Amino acid sequence: MPELPEVETVRRGLAPTLVGARLARVETRRPNLRFPFPENFVERLTGRRIDALKRRAKYLLAELDSGETLVMHLGMSGSFRVEGSGAPGAFHFERSNALAHDHVVFTNEFGVRVVYNDPRRFGYMTLAATDTLDAHPLFRDLGVEPLGEEFNAERLAALLAGARTPLKSALLDQRRIAGLGNIYVCEALYRARLSPLREAGTLPPAKIRALAATVREVLEAAIVAGGSTLRDHRQTDGALGYFQHSFEVYDREGVACGHARCKGAIERIVQNGRSTFWCSSCQK
Repeated sequence: MPELPEVETVRRGLAPTLVGARLARVETRRPNLRFPFPENFVERLTGRRIDALKRRAKYLLAELDSGETLVMHLGMSGSFRVEGSGAPGAFHFERSNALAHDHVVFTNEFGVRVVYNDPRRFGYMTLAATDTLDAHPLFRDLGVEPLGEEFNAERLAALLAGARTPLKSALLDQRRIAGLGNIYVCEALYRARLSPLREAGTLPPAKIRALAATVREVLEAAIVAGGSTLRDHRQTDGALGYFQHSFEVYDREGVACGHARCKGAIERIVQNGRSTFWCSSCQK
């Protein structure tokens, strides 16, 4: 599933085409994605201006001049492509163009089309009132944004205080921190030299500060690189994300640890059904 940096990359790619423009035409080519479209979906979008395109956790949020927000989730294989004048760039890599997988098409007032393609149909879209969005069932239980101003060592300490769950599990808990995914938690824990198995509530202040800093650093570096492009993910211009070439630990089982003076090797274990990559020699 695309993680926070991939979703932020998509947001930045779509913003020049969508923000400030009206949706002249909206097409849905099936009655549902993962879930049915809301009632009068096309009618509620057609003619509306997109005032802002934001991200909350792994959701894209298009704020409309009608007072509603178009909520979009990419699921496992969802992607957007931009067609027509104003597209963010040429396609460098082949992407799915099969009409059978083009499920939603937004055409703005300048004739530029934004096509949502999703072979597995695990993504979804809905509409919600903008002024009460935080109370919506999709968002009311989400935790702090790891790239927001409110995320710092003090907030992280409060979120982990007294937690007896493994550290990695605590960081993946979307009720604590919204949008953090498996790949970037592995990378952040490795850079902070913290064991994914350690009880989350046992970190001293110095370790909390290091972890808060590495979480932000890893996410920001991945966004600059355009994401990690595992499986089907592409940027909106068709280019692959390249942060995967900067992985220090994820998917590197058996590779020598890159930390100075550590003679260990990267191991793989399974936690809650997900692969964890770490160095047991230096991550404590």
